[in-house]
Amino acid sequence: MRVLALDYGSARCGCALSDPTGTLATPIAHVERPGTRKGMARLVALVRDREVDRVVVGLPLGLSGADTAQTAEVRAFAQRLGEALGEQIPIDLYDERFTTVIAERVGGRESEDSRAAAVLLEGWLVRHGGGDG
Repeated sequence: MRVLALDYGSARCGCALSDPTGTLATPIAHVERPGTRKGMARLVALVRDREVDRVVVGLPLGLSGADTAQTAEVRAFAQRLGEALGEQIPIDLYDERFTTVIAERVGGRESEDSRAAAVLLEGWLVRHGGGDG
């Protein structure tokens, strides 16, 4: 099962992709302005072109675990993406606390947003047994 993780931001959406076995998470190029029609079309094309089976969207919870001001925006984005993708591709929301901090420390070639998406995806894969559910 191939899983795509998204670290949503209105300016940029970090992206990371699992290998087909759901073991490795690799940051890939981010998508500019994902909330626009063009940005959403790029995400839909990415899901189709990379044969993604599931999308995980980082949910920006506060340190206490409560919703933040950006949580509603991310939930709305995930709903719009789900409508654009159709029922065949499930979308999960997953706690993204500390992913950006970890991505800053790790460094790498891709954008910090995509590295944060990879950290998010690694956590999701561990918790869900490599993408099996």
